[in-house]
Amino acid sequence: QVQLMESGGGLVQAGGSLRLSCVASGISLALISFYDMAWYRQPPGKQRELVATITAGGTTDYADSVKGRFTIARDSAKKTVDLQMSSLKPEDTAVYFCNAKITRNVYWGQGTQVTVSS
Repeated sequence: QVQLMESGGGLVQAGGSLRLSCVASGISLALISFYDMAWYRQPPGKQRELVATITAGGTTDYADSVKGRFTIARDSAKKTVDLQMSSLKPEDTAVYFCNAKITRNVYWGQGTQVTVSS
């Protein structure tokens, strides 16, 4: 059973930066490299939304709202996927979730809170 653990959330002022990290456990280095990974977020009172994805092959994609500000990267040797967030805005405030997917198997972390003050 794959387990995902996020870290790095916190309180930051608008314009600041944060780096979120997600580490996978319960899975081998070889297998995790085949998973597509992603970061989602759920703002207060809103539905969960996709923020950024990185495929097993390293292709990345971003929500329009974060393009040019956020960068997703994975390190399969460490079984991690990071989200570097810059130029943060109050509307980036949300619980951020790590996601791992292969075929019909989907796994979620418990989330980490990011709060951006104006």
